[in-house]
Amino acid sequence: MTHPQRDVPDSPRDLVGIGIGPCNLSLAALAHPLAELDAVFYEQRPGFDWHPGLLIDGATIQVPFLADLVTLVDPTSPWSFLSYLRTRGRLFPFYFAERFHIQRAEYDAYCRWVAEALPGLRFRHQVDAVRWNPERDVFEVDHTQLDADGEAEALGRTYTRNIVLGVGTAPYVPDPLRPLVDAPGVPVVHAADYLAHRDSVLAAGHVTVVGSGQSGAEIFLDLLRHRPPGREKLHWIGRTEAFAPMEYSKLGLEHFTPDYTRYFHALTEPVRDRLVTAQWQLHKGIDAGTLAAIHDELYRRTLHGGWPDAVLIPGVRVRTAGRIAATKIELHLEHLQQDSRSRLTTDAVVLATGYRERPLGRLLAGLDPYVRRDSRERPRVDEEFRLVLDPSVTGSVYVQNAELHTHGVGAPDLGLAAWRSATILNSLTGKEPYPLPTRTAFTTFGLDDPAERVPSARQPKRLTPLVDGR
Repeated sequence: MTHPQRDVPDSPRDLVGIGIGPCNLSLAALAHPLAELDAVFYEQRPGFDWHPGLLIDGATIQVPFLADLVTLVDPTSPWSFLSYLRTRGRLFPFYFAERFHIQRAEYDAYCRWVAEALPGLRFRHQVDAVRWNPERDVFEVDHTQLDADGEAEALGRTYTRNIVLGVGTAPYVPDPLRPLVDAPGVPVVHAADYLAHRDSVLAAGHVTVVGSGQSGAEIFLDLLRHRPPGREKLHWIGRTEAFAPMEYSKLGLEHFTPDYTRYFHALTEPVRDRLVTAQWQLHKGIDAGTLAAIHDELYRRTLHGGWPDAVLIPGVRVRTAGRIAATKIELHLEHLQQDSRSRLTTDAVVLATGYRERPLGRLLAGLDPYVRRDSRERPRVDEEFRLVLDPSVTGSVYVQNAELHTHGVGAPDLGLAAWRSATILNSLTGKEPYPLPTRTAFTTFGLDDPAERVPSARQPKRLTPLVDGR
């Protein structure tokens, strides 16, 4: 490994992005035409990779194609989904296809196209630590460059005035199921790795899908379609009281507008925490089309008499789980409404148990003395997506898809990615390179005048506008 190569200390960058998922890729795309902004983005993976285990054939994203990386802020951007189609010679086929919701695999291909063309993206760069240097008024970002095998190749340090965190989420496995994942043998895979293990799961005698959200529904449907009629041998269980459809009414979708995000941010912490839990069906329900496809497939298998060997049980949690010999798994189940318990023996388990925000503690350990926290020790995030830091820190740390507790259910939604990126860039530059709409919803969420919900000169910005790109 070579010795650290450090950027010139008196020439810091304006922005360092950590992580290159859809959120930071959106920010990079919108930052690209801002010639005065010197930005670089680091990602430890070898290239852009968006939920590869869930790119099931036919599965669509749950937002319209207009919710790409840039369009809802700048429809003229060369990095729009329509621009991607044009470069591929596919505009007319897409026009005649009349698809408002595109397939996940196509969204992934679009993002890869952007990531491969944008400058300033550094893949195979693992960020190790972030510190504030009070003597130079800059952040220090230590990183490791990785080789093709993922091994350390060189160390580096970048100085920057501002940081944006877009490290995304990580697969979540509930504690009762964790021992199954850690032990080899019987197939137990998280939904995030489903396609990589699909053949071994399909080959199992009996398969159980745990989780009643969109991923669980898509995986159950895929398994169902590839199992022989009458011998499906499938269980689908989940904690929710029903295999519930996602809220997709037009007024309901206004919870994913900047108007609602601002309203939510202004609420008290206890109210915000209560709402996040209560609003699960806004973002954790199942697409109605997927539910219909499951029912259609089950119904098709009754045409010649009999019922498919598929059991769907909502309102069930897994209390404990263990392996029987080397070939079976036993799940201890509890029905939440009946207050009854039973056991289920299965040959393979797919854990569609969702994702959680990646913890920032290790990465931001060097900033911990400066970070202001709420009553539950979570970082406070202001309306412009900045961590609330000690006033002695003159730079800013922005977050993307790590502010569910302060900005509500729209935090992970792709439809708000471009707006959030534009908000960050407007704040960062001290200008308004991306004018944003003053009103975005017909609903008035609080007892105030809609015009008063628009960000204004409520407080002075802490940042000095960029001068000559530095």
